[in-house]
Amino acid sequence: MTDSDRTSAQREAVLGVIVPAFNEERSVQQIVQRVLAETCVQQVVVVDDCSTDGTLVAAKRCAADPRVTVLHHEVNRGKGAAIRTGLEAIKAPLVVIQDADLEYDPSDYFKLISPILRGRADVVFGTRGFAGHSAYSYWFVVGNRLVTTATNVLFNCFIQDMETGFKVMRTSLMRRLHLTGNRFDIEPEVTGRILRLGYRIYEVPIEYVARTRAQGKKLTWRDGVMALFVLLRIRLTSNHGLFGQPDPYHDERLSRLDAALMGTGTPDNHRPLSDD
Repeated sequence: MTDSDRTSAQREAVLGVIVPAFNEERSVQQIVQRVLAETCVQQVVVVDDCSTDGTLVAAKRCAADPRVTVLHHEVNRGKGAAIRTGLEAIKAPLVVIQDADLEYDPSDYFKLISPILRGRADVVFGTRGFAGHSAYSYWFVVGNRLVTTATNVLFNCFIQDMETGFKVMRTSLMRRLHLTGNRFDIEPEVTGRILRLGYRIYEVPIEYVARTRAQGKKLTWRDGVMALFVLLRIRLTSNHGLFGQPDPYHDERLSRLDAALMGTGTPDNHRPLSDD
């Protein structure tokens, strides 16, 4: 990231952060404080998914900061449902999903939003394994490679970390994905729908420190199997079945991105980020 990119990000807070949380009492307050320390952050929405511990109380301690909103599900609905609830409250032009544990580092936000600020992408994934990465299980890594390979084969693309929790995009785009996933199926659903719309995913390396099962890791091999079914379903469903009537928004956005990559047209970094 160039100095000018960082200066631009610091000059204007443009990022909305959705923090889905279930039984993360030990870490949710710490992660929200770390998120708020990033000057590009405009808004934080914590969604407590009917935790049975003190997660909601801990999250509400952060609400003294006017940038923080804390929402609560009366019944446990899953990570995907929490993300969809949080998205409804996001007003910032860009949005990222930040897990409530300490696996993903908010200090990577500048790297993630830079391609969007420069008009080079509308969707950026933080890729684990190239800058710093610890994994608790060989099979966890193999499973991630399997679902990522399936994504590349089904959608004729090349990405290296489909299941990454760091997915950043324009809020206006995320609202148009018509997400329906309630649990961990939200990760392949986001990716599959983005690819079906024709967007290219820009990847940047991030830091990642994996938790173990004993530390609260919730993802299992069953979620990997579900991811394969979700990807296949999205690949085989018609565009109308996924998104309804054609939306001119996507043609305009893809045209602007193509012009930026070809060096023609007005660069998006000279346009306002809000384009609803």
